[in-house]
Amino acid sequence: QVQLVESGGGLVQPGGSLRLSCAVSASMHSLNAMGWYRQAPGKEREMVALHISGGNTDYADSVKGRFTISIDNAKNMVYLQMNNLTPGDTAVYLCHVNQLYVGRKYDYWGRGTQVTVVS
Repeated sequence: QVQLVESGGGLVQPGGSLRLSCAVSASMHSLNAMGWYRQAPGKEREMVALHISGGNTDYADSVKGRFTISIDNAKNMVYLQMNNLTPGDTAVYLCHVNQLYVGRKYDYWGRGTQVTVVS
Protein backbone atom coordinates (compact mmCIF):
# COMPACT_ATOMS: atom_id res chain seq x y z
CA GLN A 1 0.00 0.00 0.00
CA VAL A 2 1.40 3.36 -1.05
CA GLN A 3 0.21 6.55 0.59
CA LEU A 4 0.36 9.92 -1.11
CA VAL A 5 -0.03 13.25 0.63
CA GLU A 6 -0.32 16.44 -1.40
CA SER A 7 0.39 19.95 -0.20
CA GLY A 8 1.02 23.41 -1.60
CA GLY A 9 -2.37 24.34 -2.97
CA GLY A 10 -4.02 27.65 -2.24
CA LEU A 11 -5.51 30.84 -3.57
CA VAL A 12 -3.54 32.76 -6.17
CA GLN A 13 -4.14 35.56 -8.63
CA PRO A 14 -3.94 35.06 -12.40
CA GLY A 15 -0.34 35.09 -13.53
CA GLY A 16 0.84 33.78 -10.19
CA SER A 17 2.72 30.61 -9.32
CA LEU A 18 2.34 27.68 -6.98
CA ARG A 19 4.41 24.62 -6.27
CA LEU A 20 2.58 21.45 -5.35
CA SER A 21 4.29 18.68 -3.45
CA CYS A 22 3.41 15.02 -3.10
CA ALA A 23 5.01 12.90 -0.40
CA VAL A 24 5.22 9.24 -1.43
CA SER A 25 5.44 6.50 1.20
CA ALA A 26 7.28 4.06 -1.08
CA SER A 27 10.63 3.99 -2.78
CA MET A 28 10.49 5.90 -6.03
CA HIS A 29 12.42 3.08 -7.67
CA SER A 30 9.38 0.79 -7.30
CA LEU A 31 7.17 3.17 -9.29
CA ASN A 32 6.51 2.96 -13.01
CA ALA A 33 4.98 6.38 -13.31
CA MET A 34 4.15 9.41 -11.21
CA GLY A 35 1.85 12.18 -12.14
CA TRP A 36 -0.55 14.96 -11.36
CA TYR A 37 -4.19 15.04 -12.34
CA ARG A 38 -6.85 17.63 -11.70
CA GLN A 39 -10.59 17.73 -11.41
CA ALA A 40 -12.68 20.84 -11.60
CA PRO A 41 -16.33 20.97 -10.45
CA GLY A 42 -18.59 19.33 -13.02
CA LYS A 43 -15.68 18.15 -15.13
CA GLU A 44 -13.92 14.85 -15.58
CA ARG A 45 -10.55 14.18 -14.04
CA GLU A 46 -7.77 15.01 -16.49
CA MET A 47 -4.07 14.32 -16.69
CA VAL A 48 -1.91 17.36 -16.09
CA ALA A 49 1.65 16.03 -16.02
CA LEU A 50 3.33 12.63 -16.03
CA HIS A 51 6.81 11.45 -15.15
CA ILE A 52 7.47 8.00 -16.53
CA SER A 53 10.19 5.61 -15.40
CA GLY A 54 13.23 6.43 -17.49
CA GLY A 55 12.76 10.15 -17.19
CA ASN A 56 10.22 10.88 -19.90
CA THR A 57 7.57 13.47 -19.16
CA ASP A 58 4.24 14.33 -20.70
CA TYR A 59 1.93 17.28 -20.23
CA ALA A 60 -1.59 18.26 -21.09
CA ASP A 61 -1.59 20.71 -23.99
CA SER A 62 -3.25 23.32 -21.79
CA VAL A 63 -0.30 23.44 -19.37
CA LYS A 64 2.69 22.93 -21.67
CA GLY A 65 5.26 25.63 -21.15
CA ARG A 66 3.71 26.67 -17.82
CA PHE A 67 3.85 23.57 -15.60
CA THR A 68 6.83 21.37 -14.79
CA ILE A 69 6.80 18.01 -13.04
CA SER A 70 9.87 16.89 -11.14
CA ILE A 71 10.83 14.17 -8.69
CA ASP A 72 13.28 13.85 -5.84
CA ASN A 73 14.22 10.21 -5.45
CA ALA A 74 16.11 10.80 -2.23
CA LYS A 75 13.14 12.44 -0.54
CA ASN A 76 10.40 10.37 -2.21
CA MET A 77 8.74 13.51 -3.45
CA VAL A 78 6.90 14.52 -6.61
CA TYR A 79 6.51 18.20 -7.42
CA LEU A 80 4.46 20.27 -9.80
CA GLN A 81 5.68 23.79 -10.47
CA MET A 82 2.84 25.85 -11.88
CA ASN A 83 3.54 29.23 -13.43
CA ASN A 84 1.38 31.82 -15.14
CA LEU A 85 -1.75 30.38 -13.62
CA THR A 86 -5.14 31.18 -15.09
CA PRO A 87 -8.68 30.79 -13.72
CA GLY A 88 -8.96 27.73 -15.97
CA ASP A 89 -6.39 26.00 -13.77
CA THR A 90 -8.73 26.09 -10.78
CA ALA A 91 -9.30 22.52 -9.63
CA VAL A 92 -8.43 19.90 -7.06
CA TYR A 93 -5.01 18.56 -7.95
CA LEU A 94 -4.33 14.91 -7.20
CA CYS A 95 -1.08 13.02 -7.08
CA HIS A 96 -1.02 9.58 -8.69
CA VAL A 97 1.54 6.80 -8.84
CA ASN A 98 1.62 3.42 -10.53
CA GLN A 99 3.62 0.77 -8.75
CA LEU A 100 4.90 -2.53 -10.08
CA TYR A 101 4.82 -5.04 -7.21
CA VAL A 102 5.29 -8.80 -7.48
CA GLY A 103 4.48 -8.72 -11.16
CA ARG A 104 1.31 -6.66 -10.86
CA LYS A 105 0.61 -2.97 -11.32
CA TYR A 106 -1.23 -0.94 -8.72
CA ASP A 107 -2.61 2.59 -8.89
CA TYR A 108 -2.63 4.92 -5.91
CA TRP A 109 -4.15 8.35 -5.46
CA GLY A 110 -3.76 11.13 -2.95
CA ARG A 111 -6.70 13.04 -1.54
CA GLY A 112 -5.89 16.17 -3.47
CA THR A 113 -5.07 19.79 -2.82
CA GLN A 114 -7.24 22.69 -3.93
CA VAL A 115 -5.86 25.30 -6.32
CA THR A 116 -7.98 28.38 -6.86
CA VAL A 117 -7.00 31.10 -9.32
CA VAL A 118 -9.09 34.22 -9.00
CA SER A 119 -8.64 37.96 -9.38
